[in-house]
Amino acid sequence: MKKSRAAMRSCCRKQASSKEGRKKHAPSSSQAKPSAPDGLAGRLEEVVLQASVSPYHLFRDTAEVTVFRESLLSWYNREKRDLPWRRQKVRWTWTGGRMLEVNQLWAGLGYYSRGRRLQEGARKVVEELGGHMPCTADTLQRLLPGVGRYTAGAIASIAFGQITGVVDGNVVRVLCRVRAIGADPSSTLVSQQLWSLAQQLVDPARPGDFNQAAMELGATVCTPQHPLCSQCPVQSLCRARQRVEREQLLASQSLPGSPDMEECAPNTGQCQLCAPPTEPWDLTLGVANFPKKVSRRPPREECSATCVLEQLGAHGGARILLVQRPNSGLLAGLWEFPSVAVEPSGQCQRKALLQELQSWAGPVPATRLRHLGQVVHTFSHIKLTYQVFGLALEGQTPVTITPPGARWLTREEFRTAAVSTAMKKVFRVYEGQQPGTCKGSKRSQVSISSRRKKPSPGQQLLDNFFRPLICTDPPSLNSVAQ
Repeated sequence: MKKSRAAMRSCCRKQASSKEGRKKHAPSSSQAKPSAPDGLAGRLEEVVLQASVSPYHLFRDTAEVTVFRESLLSWYNREKRDLPWRRQKVRWTWTGGRMLEVNQLWAGLGYYSRGRRLQEGARKVVEELGGHMPCTADTLQRLLPGVGRYTAGAIASIAFGQITGVVDGNVVRVLCRVRAIGADPSSTLVSQQLWSLAQQLVDPARPGDFNQAAMELGATVCTPQHPLCSQCPVQSLCRARQRVEREQLLASQSLPGSPDMEECAPNTGQCQLCAPPTEPWDLTLGVANFPKKVSRRPPREECSATCVLEQLGAHGGARILLVQRPNSGLLAGLWEFPSVAVEPSGQCQRKALLQELQSWAGPVPATRLRHLGQVVHTFSHIKLTYQVFGLALEGQTPVTITPPGARWLTREEFRTAAVSTAMKKVFRVYEGQQPGTCKGSKRSQVSISSRRKKPSPGQQLLDNFFRPLICTDPPSLNSVAQ
């Protein structure tokens, strides 16, 4: 096995090096150029990019790049965190059996689409690629569903030693501060420049370590709001830090004139990487003036009526109905209580919800449908208000025929199922209305608060998954996770 891994790694490096060799005949430049699509459109895009960027935001020469690499890697050797995947030799293995557990492991953590993509990728590696992982950033991104530029670069550099840079949120922050890039980092031009800088800086001898070091720097030192500049290994190359010193000297009026420090020419309005003149420097922020804070649209508001339908006399104990969401869109493929989108006004909510219930469980007693309260849950782009209803089927013939996309679970099974945090909130409202509970009491509120502080079952399973030294049996899957 060790030989086969070494052979694969060697093969991947040869592929990467052969690509580098083909590039040697291209015109040389002191600045690394961003990759561009073939053809005239790509060349024109590259020309426009270089023409609109001031040298102030670039690295002057290879000596500066070398200092940056050596300083960052030396710091990383000393200060890197003890993270699970760093304790052993990195192995990027996507096993189909493990991926079947992903949505259950990650339930409530907000990674549902990523879990689905991991499972799809694992199946493709096993079924179509003969169990062999693609080992270059290009093939990873092209062949595996859900693998974007960042993920492809991280896997290729860390696992296979390909000389390729990566840009995530932490790296964006580091590069924007080191080179004083004040323009919107989400714009196409700035994003291209950041990827170009990352590719220029990545260390050829230790590409995986370098990329992890850049991300580590952003996560622990060059943080969003309270950066620890005195602990930064590359502060001598940081243009944001130089700008802070210049502005402090000018504000103090301790020295006549302007300090002798290099700067861009912001008054010309031609540099596409500088902040707009309409956004003045904020002395209270310091280096946190970079990167530019992108204003986000407030989440749109939606309303849904959802019902906890429970069979109290079901065989084997009480059962709760869950139905599966569509395979695309919000919370794709997860399980939830029967729900319908409704107007906030509340008109026709009961009628629409009853029709939904009947489509899954057959005739239900409409008079027993009770409104229990509401739950508000904010996703990244949607603020969703759930009007919570409850309906207990008691003294009726148990429902035995279940259509595709529906499951009847016990309460214990529900608590370990692949359901969203929003559905868990809905269920707490339902439980609080059951006999024997003290709605609104201090004791009830305290118990809910303490329960929220404990790690969820999914979080506990995920923690166990990343403990290589502890031997634990994989959790059993109930029918919902399938």
